[in-house]
Amino acid sequence: MAFDSVKHQAIKSDDGSFTAYSTEFKEHYHSTKDGALHESLCKHVLPALKHCQDKDEIHILDICFGLGFNTLATIYALKDTPQKVHIYSPEFDEDLVRSLVDFTYPDEFIDYKDIIISLATRQKYESENLNITIFLGDARTFVRETDIRFDIVYQDAFSPSSNPMLWTSEYFKDIVRLMKEEAILTTYSISLATRIALEENGLKVYLHKGEGFRSATLASKSELEYERVDVQHKMSCNPQISSLKD
Repeated sequence: MAFDSVKHQAIKSDDGSFTAYSTEFKEHYHSTKDGALHESLCKHVLPALKHCQDKDEIHILDICFGLGFNTLATIYALKDTPQKVHIYSPEFDEDLVRSLVDFTYPDEFIDYKDIIISLATRQKYESENLNITIFLGDARTFVRETDIRFDIVYQDAFSPSSNPMLWTSEYFKDIVRLMKEEAILTTYSISLATRIALEENGLKVYLHKGEGFRSATLASKSELEYERVDVQHKMSCNPQISSLKD
């Protein structure tokens, strides 16, 4: 199965890695400016793994699997560590997952071809320290029905304007139920509506910024060593904005 189809076309991003454009959602899977690999590492993987660096075992919820960059970048970032990792990722587009054997991944993932083939063909990969499962279907159904507790949540669905059902306050209520007390949630979204939804569900919200990538958001039930976002103040300045609802 060739990767390019009516629904998806591969696009080179500014860091040289390829992402894809979804004709269904009319969005790229990653920021073409930040770069696919760079965005996954900087906005999601590195801050999350730093937060969990003292854990022997990590459970990660990757919303949604897409091209698999967050999952593969996690493996790449942990390649010299003994941590045991479990990654669970819902993805509704089965054709996309099966086409990943033909996607052009960056050289950093060159050693992961067997993992990619296993995930594309049977939606699972298992080794001594790594277990990955893709759940084909609706992410909302998965987060409502699972009882797995997570250390990390990569909130990386298509944008609230394109895929609002994965950004509502009710959705985040289900996500927060699955988060351990010290868990961290990462997302590229800095929209006030998203941050309101996170805070409504008991999470502290933080600004994540750095060199070479656009600002993002981190959230946790616990305190993080990042700049806290004063969501209440921003709401008072923007009373017309509220969280998305089902």
